[in-house]
Amino acid sequence: MADETETFRDGAGTLAAELAPPGVYRSYFVWAQIVLGYLFLEFSLWEPNLRTRYRWAGVAALTIIVLALVDRPSVRRLGLGLPSGYGAGVVLGLSVAAALTLMFAVHWAGGEIPANPTWPNLHLAWQYLIWALIQEFMLQSFFFTRLEELYSSSTALWIAATLFAAAHLPSPVLTPFTFVGALFFCEMFRRYRSIYVIGVVHALLGLTLSLTMPDSMLHHMRVGIGYLKYSR
Repeated sequence: MADETETFRDGAGTLAAELAPPGVYRSYFVWAQIVLGYLFLEFSLWEPNLRTRYRWAGVAALTIIVLALVDRPSVRRLGLGLPSGYGAGVVLGLSVAAALTLMFAVHWAGGEIPANPTWPNLHLAWQYLIWALIQEFMLQSFFFTRLEELYSSSTALWIAATLFAAAHLPSPVLTPFTFVGALFFCEMFRRYRSIYVIGVVHALLGLTLSLTMPDSMLHHMRVGIGYLKYSR
């Protein structure tokens, strides 16, 4: 895993030391964490009963937090440190360009912005920002870091993006968009190692998507069984 060795260094040592190729039993343990965390997450998305779904969401959140911290990883590895000014500028600049491109494409195709004037409720956008940060912690600090330990960073990026997109099934809009978005998010995380700016970018792009796509396709950005049960 020479790419990590050359890329990530901090005052306490190298990030690559935490990402050394694991032994057989460690590999099984890491994969068990990934499967368990993702399984609980899927239960929280597909449980028919709403109250039970919330309980599964709590179980999934607690499990992912505990497993993310069980090995006492460095702040650098988890991406909980502040990004460099250069890294933040690159991520924000690319995301603003992507958001403007999407809005221009919708306008050029004859669509209206906002596509639905009654949703999303933008004064609650800060709640979506918090949710975006939570999603990035799960995607980057838990799933990507474990996949990064098992494989090269490039392979981990593709697997993590696939898992993230699959969690947004059966939405015909969010599934492909989140796959492409996760590729971008994971690459920016791999390069600059901070979830904060990526979380802001996630929220920005998600809100742009909700403003440009008809709610008949988005179903209030719901996924899993919530998407199927949605009714106006």
